[in-house]
Amino acid sequence: MPYFHPLLKPTLWFIPAFAFLIGLGIWQLERLQWKEGLIAEMNSHMHAASIDADAALKLGDAAQYRRVALTGTFDNAKEAYAFTTGPDGNPVYHVIAPFRLSDGRVFLVDRGLIPTGLRDPQTRQAGQHTGTQNLAGIWRTPDAPGLFTPSPDAAHRVWYARDVAGIAKADGVKLAAPVIIEADPTPNPGGWPKGGQTVVDLPNSHLEYAITWFGLAAGLLGVFLAFHVSKGRLGWR
Repeated sequence: MPYFHPLLKPTLWFIPAFAFLIGLGIWQLERLQWKEGLIAEMNSHMHAASIDADAALKLGDAAQYRRVALTGTFDNAKEAYAFTTGPDGNPVYHVIAPFRLSDGRVFLVDRGLIPTGLRDPQTRQAGQHTGTQNLAGIWRTPDAPGLFTPSPDAAHRVWYARDVAGIAKADGVKLAAPVIIEADPTPNPGGWPKGGQTVVDLPNSHLEYAITWFGLAAGLLGVFLAFHVSKGRLGWR
């Protein structure tokens, strides 16, 4: 017949610690469901029919990752360049330019990537669209600059984050919304910039974290029980 006579002090330590670890595991499972839902929503938005600017603005935050179709003109004289690394790990720039609709509203467009050697627009004149353009892209709200993001190089219009507010202020542009529209993969004349850089790649390690917390809880339970066995407080008669 089994018996168990837990000691008071170890039990008072064990119960809250065990409950805390189990709670963390459950929280990570909830985060896993949320993250999977978010990724599914992003992919759904990117494959849905395109909407116009008015529809995107009405959707607000729900327009994130929606495909949009706009008609307007680029202000190539106000290009900005966001420094980053490309898919191959080499340094590149995102070319960001204001795009003005026929009604005067302005949005920032991330036209795609260029090598650092092509930052000067004169080196890629063929890709400098003039006149009215039909633009297709993905509606994004980029992350704000972080605490350790370097200050922009104003003289060369180089930024180290896609700082929508900062770029617009430097350009003297009033934006219709604090978003960036990431151009689709349609090739530009001359090959640059290369659009289609939108990637849905959110880290999703919540299952591993949940297993870790539950594993620690199981280990703590094992230690607690083994301690009582060693004290003769748990066993069989």
